[in-house]
Amino acid sequence: MDCLFCKIVAGEIPARKIYEDDQVLAFHDIAPQAPAHFLVIPKKHIATLHDLSEEDDKPLVGHILFVAQRLAEELGCQAGFRVVMNCNELGGQTVHHIHLHVLGQRQMHWPPG
Repeated sequence: MDCLFCKIVAGEIPARKIYEDDQVLAFHDIAPQAPAHFLVIPKKHIATLHDLSEEDDKPLVGHILFVAQRLAEELGCQAGFRVVMNCNELGGQTVHHIHLHVLGQRQMHWPPG
């Protein structure tokens, strides 16, 4: 297993966990870009958005978004937050296991850079 996030899910690499259930894991980003910056990942390995199956993964993707929403509120981001999912290298994806970045507690700007 070479996937960094699969190793975190398996407990082989530590993470500052915020939430976990049978489908997803959420943890603080190792290099935060905002006062609140965490990731929500599926426990199932899915490399990129291109690898999602509408038939199999639609409920999982919805669950990831609802977990992100709930955690953002619990972590004090009621005034607003940003949710980002990168796809492939040109899109900024550095770990090939889909994940949401949730950033909050500061003013976000557009374009992000």
